[in-house]
Amino acid sequence: MTRRAIVAGLAAAPLLSTPARAASGGSITRLHPALDALIDPTSAVEVIASGYRWTEGPVWVRDGAYLLFSDVPANVVYSWTRGNGARPFLSPSGRAGPIPPGIREAGANGLALDADGALIVADSGSRAIARVALATKRKTILADRFEGKRFNSCNDVAIGPGGAIYFTDPPYGLTDGDHSSLKELDFNGVFRLLPGGAVELIDRSLSRPNGVALSPTGDRLYVACSDEKRPEIRGYDLAADGSATGLGRQLVDFSAEFARKLPGLPDGLEVARTGHLFASGPGGLYIIAPDGTKLGMIAVGKAIANCAFGEDGKTLFLTASNMVARVRLKVSGW
Repeated sequence: MTRRAIVAGLAAAPLLSTPARAASGGSITRLHPALDALIDPTSAVEVIASGYRWTEGPVWVRDGAYLLFSDVPANVVYSWTRGNGARPFLSPSGRAGPIPPGIREAGANGLALDADGALIVADSGSRAIARVALATKRKTILADRFEGKRFNSCNDVAIGPGGAIYFTDPPYGLTDGDHSSLKELDFNGVFRLLPGGAVELIDRSLSRPNGVALSPTGDRLYVACSDEKRPEIRGYDLAADGSATGLGRQLVDFSAEFARKLPGLPDGLEVARTGHLFASGPGGLYIIAPDGTKLGMIAVGKAIANCAFGEDGKTLFLTASNMVARVRLKVSGW
């Protein structure tokens, strides 16, 4: 079964507790009293754009005040503003030219901004990490191989304090996944790309590494695993130079939620300045304490792929299947 079938096709089951109030585009479930300090459970979940194939990789561009997000199968990155709504920004966002057989997702997936304000792209179709200058839209491939072998289909990116790029490389962009004839690596890895161009392997043991994020202090790396047999978020301790000091440990287990056939799997995630994780999982987007306690969940009736803080830092943008939504927070994620 493909990731898309698992993530988008499961029927929704009753939530873990009764939602405080259904909103225009979804609902918020309070799982722990500590949620109230972060978000009002009665806040509206507002759909701001829809009609896409699979939205991903949201990132807020402060210099210009707009949201960028990917429609991965359509091979387009869109920009959204309050005044103009969503418009194509980068097309193609990933692989240019004819799409060869065996490539299932040709577009960009995860997006991030580096310290210079350039867009860092997990280019699924090109099977690379790329840098795009926002002013000119000129793309530069930063890395497309590890030890001489092509990446599978780069999925998500996070920027470290020193400019290193952490990224995941599952096989979701390949039509036949692990069995694809295009697959050159015999594993699905978590990597670090150093500013000088060297690529370091952090973990090769995960079957489906997906979303990636860093703690506010840069001392911990979080990786979401979208494996139906092991749906979890793992934490990796990082040394002062940003290197991983071990293979990590489980922080959040979503096995119970997945067993209840809630829609979705662990996918994208962001970490607020408070250390709280905002992470997709079975049923929706979870708000999680630094110790792994699930405090609440935002649901929109379909799988949520990713999220990002934006506007004044107190808006949480959600990419969910064919749409983009937003909800207001009590605290700034920045």
